[in-house]
Amino acid sequence: MTPLVVLSLFIPLIGTTLGSAMVFFLKKEIHPKFKKILMGFASGVMIAASIWSLLQPAIQSFDKGDFRMWLVPAGGFLLGIGFMLLLDYLIPHIHSNNQEEGVKHHRLSKTTKMMFAVTLHNIPEGLAVGVVIAGMMHGNLNEHAMLALSIGIAIQNFPEGIIVSAPLKEEGMPKWKAFLLGSMSGVVEPIASLIAIGLTALITAVLPYTLAFAAGVMIYVVVEELIPEANEGAHSNLATIGLAIGFVVMMILDIALG
Repeated sequence: MTPLVVLSLFIPLIGTTLGSAMVFFLKKEIHPKFKKILMGFASGVMIAASIWSLLQPAIQSFDKGDFRMWLVPAGGFLLGIGFMLLLDYLIPHIHSNNQEEGVKHHRLSKTTKMMFAVTLHNIPEGLAVGVVIAGMMHGNLNEHAMLALSIGIAIQNFPEGIIVSAPLKEEGMPKWKAFLLGSMSGVVEPIASLIAIGLTALITAVLPYTLAFAAGVMIYVVVEELIPEANEGAHSNLATIGLAIGFVVMMILDIALG
């Protein structure tokens, strides 16, 4: 692997770690309005990355007029959605505002289950980075496209790191531990990336499918996790503004670097 590939692998984790480190500087809990903007921003980044970094390269893998140009991206995308639906069914995870489990499981829902949900959320992002790296290694994508996706996900991971570590601190957890757990939630990303690179290397022809698959799982996370939480309660328009900003930032990154 080249130094740039290694850097691209770990840039998203750096974003999560830097976001989690904000727990040392936050004197109060995250303001609900600011949290909505952060969640919306993360959604916008992931939607834009799914389109320009994943679906578009999958479409462009085939010649114009080839029926696979639409069949493969559509099939891969739906397969990714179906995979996440199955995963949610087999391993149900708690949403941040779910109160169904009662008071006796309160501590577990705020720590272990919260960490599990975020880790599950990060797997698709890691797969997406790995698939794009594999595309670059096989000559289907350029280094700039690979770097754009990694930077975009790192930008998205920064507020996510804050969103994970800050509530843990608010629950009484020591700052260093909240930071550590917040950072660890991003460790799964380079691992998932390496798995995606390895699988794609075994069957190079599968790359267009895996690109579309990664787009499907990322969109599922946005629709199932981020947008519902961002739009809960008052001031949901702030989440929409954050989404628009995140989408435009990632779009500019991808077009300018790609």
